[in-house]
Amino acid sequence: MKPSVLAQLVALKGAPADLLKARWRELFDAEPPFYNRRFLESRLAYRIQELAYGGLSRETLDRLKAMARQYADQGPTERKARPMLHPVAGTRLIREWQGIEHCVTVRSGDFEYLGRPYKSLSSVAREITGSKWNGWVFFGLKTSQATK
Repeated sequence: MKPSVLAQLVALKGAPADLLKARWRELFDAEPPFYNRRFLESRLAYRIQELAYGGLSRETLDRLKAMARQYADQGPTERKARPMLHPVAGTRLIREWQGIEHCVTVRSGDFEYLGRPYKSLSSVAREITGSKWNGWVFFGLKTSQATK
């Protein structure tokens, strides 16, 4: 009788490196890569679960392939560039200022505060405080350089 998936996963943690490599050959039908133990354990754990429960769905695989094609044409610096993280439309940002709670709704291209559209969070923060603020810092979406 084959051990349960959980038992196989637990056995990976205490197994010697030789046993992990042998298990790799058994599950992948290839020689193990020269990576560290942690990598081998995590990939073996994934493979054990994949064989027991099934792999990724066809839709997920298609989506991953489409993403790979999208990024294949980009250079290394473009791939490393971090996209501007923008809250999802519909998100409500709530900030208390001088005892008053202020609520801003994120929209697809702007922000709404007190029923009026604003192009940036900084303009909303300026409206609330009466002084210049970095809107991302004011609403707690980013830490200021001074606090780092």
